[in-house]
Amino acid sequence: MRTKDWLAFIALGTIWGSSFLWIKIAVQEIGPFTLVALRLLFGVLGLLVVFLFARPELPRTWRMLLILTLIGFTNNALPYVLISWGELYIDSAVAAILNSTTPLFAMIFAHLYLRDDRMTTSRLIGLLVGFVGIVILVSRGLGSNVRFNLAGQLAVLIASVSYAGTAVFARKTTQGISPVALALVPLIGADIFMWMITPIVESPLSLPSLPITWLAVIWLGLLGTCIAFLLYYYLLHSVGPTRTALVTYVFPLVSVVLGVIFLNELLDWQLVVGGALVVGSIVFVNTRS
Repeated sequence: MRTKDWLAFIALGTIWGSSFLWIKIAVQEIGPFTLVALRLLFGVLGLLVVFLFARPELPRTWRMLLILTLIGFTNNALPYVLISWGELYIDSAVAAILNSTTPLFAMIFAHLYLRDDRMTTSRLIGLLVGFVGIVILVSRGLGSNVRFNLAGQLAVLIASVSYAGTAVFARKTTQGISPVALALVPLIGADIFMWMITPIVESPLSLPSLPITWLAVIWLGLLGTCIAFLLYYYLLHSVGPTRTALVTYVFPLVSVVLGVIFLNELLDWQLVVGGALVVGSIVFVNTRS
């Protein structure tokens, strides 16, 4: 990769990896639905600025608008809420590692729905190793508050499944759509949905009052959503999907380091071994494919 590709790659891994820290900080004051609604709002505002400069062609059919709206729900609103809610009960490092299982779930969906992306022996081995890692990580929640710990981990895993299913669905249905439009239109639909349900789910609506919470929200919206999407699509076109997917290995490491340093999260053998198995399984699958 060229120098600017490496810089984009490192920036994307750092931004996405740090997002779990900022989510953990934000949900200490505001609810997960409010956080997601605000995060999407700042993400939309940032992408609107990009849209005004790039002037990409927008989808012109109701069918495509419906598809992009669905993608906004399954790739933004739903997983963002699940991860934010999950981090009420689990460490940010655990959330990041569990979320990094997305490529493993994507293999299953791709095998079922894409003719050119079938399951292989190496992928099956990677899937099984990754599953063992998940079991070890989940076992961390078998101590105190077992019900909420397991629920939080399950929420993040469901978010990963949602990301994976959406990736396969989008690959089949959004060919030829501008990357900026593909990022912006789903976000608009997702944010409208979030502002419709947030006042109902989290009533009375409580906005952030602490500067650190606003910093977290703005970081998640402008960097974790807007800039991250732009870097992701840049790498996708510059170095291809396989190399871009390697960023999955970066953000668990970033999140673990930040969680231990700034949030005093526990670094125990289950986190180290389980995390190593999950990340190692993804590395194995990609290097063997």
